[in-house]
Amino acid sequence: MTETVLETEGLKKYYGSTLALDHLNLQIPQGCICGFVGRNGAGKTTAIKLMLGLLRPTAGSSRLLGCDSQQLKPAIRQRIGYVTEGHRLFRWMSINELEKFQRAFFPKQWDDKFFADMIEYFGLPRKRKIKHLSNGERAQVSLALALAPNPELLIMDDPTLGLDTAIRRQFLEGMIELIMREGRTVLFSSHILGDVERVSDRIVVIDKGVLRANCSLEEFRAAIKKVVLSFADSTPAEVDIDGLLHCRSSEKELELILVGTADEQIAEWAKSNRAQKHQIAQMNLEDQFIEYTAPPNHRRLFRWEEK
Repeated sequence: MTETVLETEGLKKYYGSTLALDHLNLQIPQGCICGFVGRNGAGKTTAIKLMLGLLRPTAGSSRLLGCDSQQLKPAIRQRIGYVTEGHRLFRWMSINELEKFQRAFFPKQWDDKFFADMIEYFGLPRKRKIKHLSNGERAQVSLALALAPNPELLIMDDPTLGLDTAIRRQFLEGMIELIMREGRTVLFSSHILGDVERVSDRIVVIDKGVLRANCSLEEFRAAIKKVVLSFADSTPAEVDIDGLLHCRSSEKELELILVGTADEQIAEWAKSNRAQKHQIAQMNLEDQFIEYTAPPNHRRLFRWEEK
């Protein structure tokens, strides 16, 4: 039986009268790379801080590696790596000084060779102070510091935000180095869906503080479909098909966004509504995520979007 390394139950957080997270029930199994995604303000960072015990919940609870997040013991924290949004490091220290400082918290598990290999792989000058490094270089140092203690669980909050394409690719390849270590678990929050698709085998979607999906990436990709139907005269006045998320129509064409609808159901509906033809259009993960989290009354904002 696969062990659950991260678990939340009814996790809820208010900031004053504003609800940031609403009854989050989540289980992350050992050994998976989980993409944690949501629009801006969805509650991702709040959820991560609650999981790590950096915030107190309004209600509910969370557990990391079997321990209550509000009572994480030093021995448990040593098994967890955390890369923060913005890569906050002591700017007056050099990379060497920062390594020495960080190593002191992990005297029995720090991997000197792995840290050195990561710094060499990224081509970073070990004697240079953090304040003189670029954003991308600070992100690379953060990753090396987080991975050197060999964490069982690595939590990363939008670690590639603000990095250019080449640096992001290097950063993700460094993550893959961790992924190849058996039994490690990663919760990876990102706004860049291409990055999530590149490294994740599981996806968690939250929207306005509410859990919307928690499944394998393969299941999510297979569930959300765009179907384009053509009609000889006009489109049906009403669209009634299981799994309908959004419907857009022109004079003789209908575009449906569906979730969990089987291809056989789509073909049957198309036939019964006298569609001349229908096709399931290709969608990337970013398109699927946008459609899945768009409000029901979503309208295109600009005239050229209707074309």
